[in-house]
Amino acid sequence: MIDRKLIYHFLFQSSTIGLVTLDEMRAKQDTVIKEREKKIAQRKAEKEQKKQEELEAKRAQKELQMKQIRALSFLSNEAEDEDAEETYSDTDTDHGDEKSCPPFKKAKIGKNPDVDTSFLPDREREEEENHLREILRQEWVTAQEALKNEEMEVTYSYWDGSGHRRTLKINKGTTIYQFLQRCLESLRNEFGELRTVTADQLMYVKEDLILPQHYSFYDLIVTKARGKSGPLFAFTARDDIRITSDASREKEDSHAGKVLLRNWYERNKHIFPASRWEPYDPNKTYSKYTVSDKVK
Repeated sequence: MIDRKLIYHFLFQSSTIGLVTLDEMRAKQDTVIKEREKKIAQRKAEKEQKKQEELEAKRAQKELQMKQIRALSFLSNEAEDEDAEETYSDTDTDHGDEKSCPPFKKAKIGKNPDVDTSFLPDREREEEENHLREILRQEWVTAQEALKNEEMEVTYSYWDGSGHRRTLKINKGTTIYQFLQRCLESLRNEFGELRTVTADQLMYVKEDLILPQHYSFYDLIVTKARGKSGPLFAFTARDDIRITSDASREKEDSHAGKVLLRNWYERNKHIFPASRWEPYDPNKTYSKYTVSDKVK
């Protein structure tokens, strides 16, 4: 696009063709400059006027919308009803001899009581439901804490290649680590190799599964956890189910869990029964209990 200043320059040159005096040239130049400033001011005024017209159009549209909203509101209906009643009362006063009639009222739009509104948001109902949920949650937490504090007897066997069966009373909320600490306290005086070790150096093997130390007995009980050779949620071993019954049957009787040194396992994990042991995986299920590695 050609620059406007360049256009005015050409116009000035065309108006000063030929021999002209200095005063005439200056007068032509002033005329061109004034015309240019006049057109600039005219365009600016046109832009301002267009902007003002757009603002007025928006304001008029907004006022129209407000009038439509007021026409649809219940407040305007009530005001119209009041005006109608006042007009009717004035008419009755002016015509006292005529028989008076009851004032006419417009029918107001209300809620239909037969419509189901349970799906709509209701703050009071939500607060009541949240309060009920909190009460149920607290009751559940109290019941679980009472279950964790229940005392139970655990039959275990310290394993150093042969079994040394013991029993220990603990709470169901006790973790495997805390249980190993208690076992270590009772076994340390009897077995010399345990005098310098800590609970971190011990393992607890139940139904051929190595249980993580952060698990609690409560976790195994409430989830009804199952192992390779028996249930993990039963800790009283009255008899060895490998000998007295079919190991594939679901029974409350189970094997005594083994407490052993971790370095013993590392030395003998290629030999039965340590060769059957594997870390506990809560996502893995055992459809049938087995007691050996032989494939039938």
